[in-house]
Amino acid sequence: MADTETSSLALLQAERIRVEFDSLVAVRDASLSLHSGELLGLIGPNGAGKTTLLRALCGLQPMAAGRVRILDEQLTPSTTHLMQHIGFTPDTPPVYEGLTVRDYLRFIAKAYNLDASEVDERIDFWLEQVWLADKADQKIKALSRGMRQRIGLARTLLPNPTVILLDEPAAGLDPAGRVQFRQLLCNLRDQSKAIIVSSHILADMNEYCTHIAIMSRGSIVRQGTVAHVVASGDGTRCLYHLQLSRPTPQVAGLLEAIKGIDNLRTNRLHIEFEYSSDPEEAANLLAGLIRHEVPVSAFTPMHPNLERAYLQTGIEQVD
Repeated sequence: MADTETSSLALLQAERIRVEFDSLVAVRDASLSLHSGELLGLIGPNGAGKTTLLRALCGLQPMAAGRVRILDEQLTPSTTHLMQHIGFTPDTPPVYEGLTVRDYLRFIAKAYNLDASEVDERIDFWLEQVWLADKADQKIKALSRGMRQRIGLARTLLPNPTVILLDEPAAGLDPAGRVQFRQLLCNLRDQSKAIIVSSHILADMNEYCTHIAIMSRGSIVRQGTVAHVVASGDGTRCLYHLQLSRPTPQVAGLLEAIKGIDNLRTNRLHIEFEYSSDPEEAANLLAGLIRHEVPVSAFTPMHPNLERAYLQTGIEQVD
C-alpha cells in the first residue's frame, strides 16, 4: 500500500481506475497497490463500486481509464497468460448444479490446463481446506448457499493464483464457517499471496486484514494499514466507556456540561463519549465524577476498531 515502504515487487497495482456506465461513474480514479503477504479489506456501502472495482482488477470489466498491473506486467485483453495468476470469486459464484462437486472442480482444472496427474490431489486438498471433503460426490444443486460459497472458494484457489480477489466470500457462512474462513485467509496471507476481500462483516476484518480501503460513491476515500485507518484523528481523542452501578439519570447532564466531551451516548448503566486521550486529563475527569457521587463501577478507554472508524467517516448508504 502507499503508506508501506517495501522493496519487493508489487503483485497487484491499480492506477487511477475509472469505470463508467453511460453517465454513471461507478469507479472514480481508484488506485491501490498490494505486495506479497498483504490482505486488503475493501469496505463501503452497497453501490459504492466495490464489485465493479474487483471486476476491473481481474480483467472482467472494461475500464474507461487507468491500468492494472499483475506481477509488474500490464493486464490487457492480449495478456491472457496473466489470468492464471488471478483468482476471483464473485458474491454469487456460478456453478453447474447438475455436476457433483468433484466433477465441477475437474472441469475447472481442465479449463486451466492443470496437470491431470495431480488434479484429484489438488481437489482433495482444497475441499479439505474449505470444509467440503464429505460433499465431494454430492450434486451441487442439493447444497446450501453457504456450501456453494465454499465451492466458489475452492474453484478460485484450485489453480493456486498469486492474486486473489473475493467479493463477499463470507455471505451465507454460518458462525463456525466464518471462523474457519478467517483461518483460511490467514493461511493464504502467510503463503505470500496478495488478497483483496470485499465484505460488510467489519468485525471479522480486524482479525485477518493487513490493510483497509474505504469506498464511497466510486472513490477510495481512505486507505492504509489497519492501524492507520482505525486511528482516531490525530490521536489526541479517545472513546471512553463509563459503567454505572445503578441508574443515575443526572449523569448525562453532568457530562454534557463538561468541556471537551463529545458524541455522548447513554443506555441506562452504560455511557460512551469522546474525550482527551491524555491519561492525566482522563484521571481528572474520573476524579470529578467521583466527587459528584456518580456511582462509577468501570471507566475504560476503548481501543479504536474498524467499525467505529467506518462510522466516523459519515458515509451514507447509497441503495
